[in-house]
Amino acid sequence: MVLVHSQPPLPIAPSGDSEGVDASVDGTRNGAGRRDGCLTLRLRGVHAAAECVARVAWRLYGPADAPCVAVLGGISADRQVAGECGWWNGQTRDGAALDVERWRILSFDWIDADDLEAPAVETTDQASVLAGVLDALGITRLHALVGSSYGAMVGLAFAAAHPRKVDRLIAIAGAHRAHPQASALRAIQRSIVRLAGTHGDSGTGLALARQLAMIGYRSPREIGKRFASAPVIGVDGVRVASQDWMEEAGRRFTRHFSPRRFISLSESIDLHRVDPTLVRVPTTLIGFNTDQLVPVADLCALQAGMGARCELHVLDSDYGHDAFLKEHSAIAHVLEVALRESA
Repeated sequence: MVLVHSQPPLPIAPSGDSEGVDASVDGTRNGAGRRDGCLTLRLRGVHAAAECVARVAWRLYGPADAPCVAVLGGISADRQVAGECGWWNGQTRDGAALDVERWRILSFDWIDADDLEAPAVETTDQASVLAGVLDALGITRLHALVGSSYGAMVGLAFAAAHPRKVDRLIAIAGAHRAHPQASALRAIQRSIVRLAGTHGDSGTGLALARQLAMIGYRSPREIGKRFASAPVIGVDGVRVASQDWMEEAGRRFTRHFSPRRFISLSESIDLHRVDPTLVRVPTTLIGFNTDQLVPVADLCALQAGMGARCELHVLDSDYGHDAFLKEHSAIAHVLEVALRESA
């Protein structure tokens, strides 16, 4: 458990890469806008030897008087949820379920082990960071917390530790624990990065780890449809049909992610544990029948053990775990109903 100390007052300042406080966002009108900033939190985690100071970058979208919804994504997501380059533009654009003209959307950049000056960072640490950001911004209670993948894990940790700060939890493709098979896959990915690092090429290791991750993120159904063509023999040996796709995914990932940060957040997923009985916030779970990382059976176990009313929606998708980024219409329907109910 991380302790967030609110005294003395926590300073808030514009972030270094901000385009300006209260600057408008692409596609927003009627007074909706964006605020960017950094927040200094004094934290003590279970792994930290002493109290430390972490710098957290956050972003607020939408009208100041609109209900506030925290939106959290996977380990590669950041505070840029909306706009042309937003990682969840499909749900935050004009007319969508989380339209930033109707909702006040809050997100922040994940902290990692280096930020805590500790060997590891846990989902409870991220949950405490969110609580500290809310306190500093004067937001006493969230209308909802919408978390996907790692963000769903953090959402469960937040609901368990801070039930009075959120009216409803919407957790997409995330459960109360990491499935052992998914953890095994991530352990191999981290070993690849570390091994490549011993040879001075951790960037290549990170790209290979991302390629391996793509096989877990997507489903056999999709890969079977997209890459059914026969392998070819080239100058470097046999190349299978999915190889170009995987290699491009690896290159894209290494352009904005460091090996150190990847290892820290990957380990954080595997450290994740939340007792479902402690989650006493009305919850909507969304899962996908082809998700190899978060099996539907784990979501059923989570629903059965929850300490508050919980509904589970299992959606059919070709995209496996990545369906939270792909199935915009199906997810939007569930989001809209859940957000109405919490009102």
